[in-house]
Amino acid sequence: MSTQKELAIQSAHILREAGHVVYFAGGAVRDQLLGQIPKDYDLATSAQPDEVQALFPKSDTVGEHFGVIIVKSAGELIEVATFRTDGSYKDGRRPESIEFSSPEKDAQRRDFTINGLFQDPFTGEIIDHVGGRADLESKILRAIGNPKNRFEEDALRLLRAIRFSTTTGFEIESQTWAAIQACAPLLSPISPERIRDEFSRILTAPDRARGLDLLVDSGLIREFLPEVLDLQGCEQPPQWHPEGDVYTHTRIALSLLDSPPLHLSLAVLLHDIGKPATQTWDAEAQRLRFNGHDKVGAKMTEEILRRLRYSNQTIEDVTFMVSRHMHFMHVKDMRTAKLKRFMSAETFEMETELHRVDCDSSNGFRDNYDFVLNKREEFAKEPLIPKPLLTGYDLIRDFEIAPGPKIGKILHNVQTEQLEGRLSDKEAAYQFVKETLSQ
Repeated sequence: MSTQKELAIQSAHILREAGHVVYFAGGAVRDQLLGQIPKDYDLATSAQPDEVQALFPKSDTVGEHFGVIIVKSAGELIEVATFRTDGSYKDGRRPESIEFSSPEKDAQRRDFTINGLFQDPFTGEIIDHVGGRADLESKILRAIGNPKNRFEEDALRLLRAIRFSTTTGFEIESQTWAAIQACAPLLSPISPERIRDEFSRILTAPDRARGLDLLVDSGLIREFLPEVLDLQGCEQPPQWHPEGDVYTHTRIALSLLDSPPLHLSLAVLLHDIGKPATQTWDAEAQRLRFNGHDKVGAKMTEEILRRLRYSNQTIEDVTFMVSRHMHFMHVKDMRTAKLKRFMSAETFEMETELHRVDCDSSNGFRDNYDFVLNKREEFAKEPLIPKPLLTGYDLIRDFEIAPGPKIGKILHNVQTEQLEGRLSDKEAAYQFVKETLSQ
């Protein structure tokens, strides 16, 4: 049993002993019924916030306005929420007011039926006021009550619907789906940070390609990443891309990733984002071309990720990967020094995966991918970039070269010779510099 679950049960026992109704609520109940280990254990109770605080003196009152108290112990924390009904949602995010109520009414205020279940923490009995258990068994995602009202209350629920459908594989019930499509424009005022977090979960879910389709078909993607829509209908040369347009290629590539980190998922999604803007027809060769789409795509990627408030490190890594994804077609022609420098990037392992799915989602040619894997094994006996044989200080002291760009150029040339295996010690490096300066 997890320590958080232990804390939840201990807290539930204290509340029950004090005469209050208390249940496990929401995701913890859903996940257990799906045979999964819950990530969080939340409690819903008839105890009002001041009563919860009296029972748990070290609790945190951050969510007191909404009837939520944070109970902490041994580094773990759980949310204890008082059964409530919500007033109007004027800002599309939080209710203007709340009223403490009953389990039946509390369940009705929640977003989807599968999240509106309660469970007795001691007997395991499921308390279902919204038909959530039947929907779990039927694998259906359904909004509680009027779906349009649920989305107007909190527009982030639109993205949460896509996330839950993506992570569970559940079909979205028809009226709920129609409301998502009708309410899609409500997403635009939601903060980029909240959109980003939901979007990231969709992109890293196992069925992320289906999640992308749902975002596109619902109209939600238009509100925060409309550039993806330009990939649809952007045709490619069939001899290289028999799979179809750029969107089809991208979604297939996403589906081929195996438990990817977020940075890699984003890079795969955006690696060809510059193709629509660079598409031209080569009349002589009688084919479509996308010259410079990697550079254009890198610039677009940076703008998109900055707009969605991703971290600077995420922006830097993903933009870098997009900017270099076409370099793999030249790896066999690279000199050893250039190849080692190329492979020494911190993102190279993810770049290799990006190249793999890029190939497998189009023509299937893996020659360059296999070449890189073989070279990685060949170079594994020593660091790709070994310790420098000379430093700038050596050049200034021993060759009386003034500080400036010349020093950097010489050191680069020395490193190239070292990477090529023609220099292996400091003495040989000194001799190389002498010969270079004498020319």
